[in-house]
Amino acid sequence: MAARPDCGVAVISVPGAYAAREARAALREGLNVFLFSSNVPVEEERSLKLEARERGLIVMGPDCGTAFLGGAGIGFANAVRRGPIGMVGSTGTGMQEFSSLVHQAGSGISNGIGTGSRDLADRVGGISTMAGIEALENDPGTKVIAVLAKPPEPAATARLLERLGRCRKPVVLCLLGAEVPGAAATIDEAVGLALAAAGLPAPAGGAGGLRERAAAMAGELGPEQRHLRGLFAGGTLCYQAQAIFRKAGLAAHSNAPLHGMAALPDPRVSRDSSFIDLGAEVFVEGRPHPMIDATLRRQRLEQEGRDPSVAVILLDFILGAMACADPAGDLLGAVAAAQEARRRMGGRLWVVASVTGTDLDSQGLQAQTRALAQAGVLVLESAARAAALCRELMLLTAQRKEVD
Repeated sequence: MAARPDCGVAVISVPGAYAAREARAALREGLNVFLFSSNVPVEEERSLKLEARERGLIVMGPDCGTAFLGGAGIGFANAVRRGPIGMVGSTGTGMQEFSSLVHQAGSGISNGIGTGSRDLADRVGGISTMAGIEALENDPGTKVIAVLAKPPEPAATARLLERLGRCRKPVVLCLLGAEVPGAAATIDEAVGLALAAAGLPAPAGGAGGLRERAAAMAGELGPEQRHLRGLFAGGTLCYQAQAIFRKAGLAAHSNAPLHGMAALPDPRVSRDSSFIDLGAEVFVEGRPHPMIDATLRRQRLEQEGRDPSVAVILLDFILGAMACADPAGDLLGAVAAAQEARRRMGGRLWVVASVTGTDLDSQGLQAQTRALAQAGVLVLESAARAAALCRELMLLTAQRKEVD
C-alpha cells in the first residue's frame, strides 16, 4: 500500500483457513478484494461481504476465478477488447466464455465483476452480485449488464429478479439450468441478447445443421456405442451441457448434477452418459486445476476411450491468463490413444470440443482450433453448440436403441 497507493484491489490466494483474515485486512485498508481462495467457511464469506458493503467496497469471492477490471483480466481471464457490455458473474468459466464470444462478435467488455460461486446461495444472499450490478449501473462505459450464474437458490433468485427489475440499464440474465422466464438458456443466447441490447449485430450463426452432422456421425458408430462422456475443465460449461441435455429429455449422470440428473456414486467412475467436472474439489485438492495441468483429464480420456459403450467424448479447452501454454497439445496424445482403442474394437469414437478464448490470448484461438481439427476433433463455435451436437447424436442413438 505504501508503494502503490493508487491500487484499489487486493488479489488474495492463500489457503482458505487464512483467507478471511487477509481479506478483512485489505478491506480495512480501503481495498476491494479479489479472493481466489476456496474452502472459506460460508459464515466468514457473509461477514466479509457485509463489512465490504458497509465500507462501499466489494469482495469478489471466495472461490472467485475471473474478473475484468479497467481492461485488465484477473485470475483465469481471456484477452478481450474493451466495449459496452458489463458482466457480473458467480461463474468464472461462464464469464470467460461470454467475454470471448462477445469479442469474437466484434464487441467488447467494459468490466466483469466476479462474485464467487456461493454468492447467490441463500446463506450469502447475493451481496456481491448486488454490489456488482450497482457498480456497472453507475459505470458510464457500460451500456448493457449481463448477469451470469449457475442455478441460484430460491430466496437469492427472488432478490436478484427484484433488483434487476429496478435497473436503469438493459439487463441480460443467464441462469444456467434454472428455468426463469425471460432468462437466457445458454451463454450463446445471452451473448446474442446483450449485443442486441447494445445495438450491435448478432454473432454469425454456426455452419451447417447440427441434426444433419449428427446423422452422419451416427452412421459410423458400432451398435453398442450409445453413451457420451463429457470431461470438463470448466464447471460452468459442464452445467450448461447438462441443461442442454435435460431440456431435450436426455438423462445423464454427473459429479455436479443439475436438478433432474443423477449423481455419480464415485466421480472417478462414469455410468452410462456422464458429465464430469474435473475442476471439482475432489479432483483438485492438493493438485493444480485442470485448466493448468491436464494430467487427470488426459488419464480419464484414455480410460473413457476404452469403454466400448462410448460413442462420443465432449471436451472444453479454455485459453487465457493462468491457463496452460498449450491446452490442445496437452490432450492430443490421449485423443489419439482413445480413438485407436476404439478402432481396434470396431466403429469410431467421436471427439467433440469447444475452445474458449480469442486470438489475443497467448495460446491463440485459431492455432488451438487448427491443432484439434487436424487431430480429427470436431471443434464447434461455442461450448453450447458442442453440447448441442452431442445432444443430437445421443437422441439418434436413443432412437436406434428403441428400434433395436
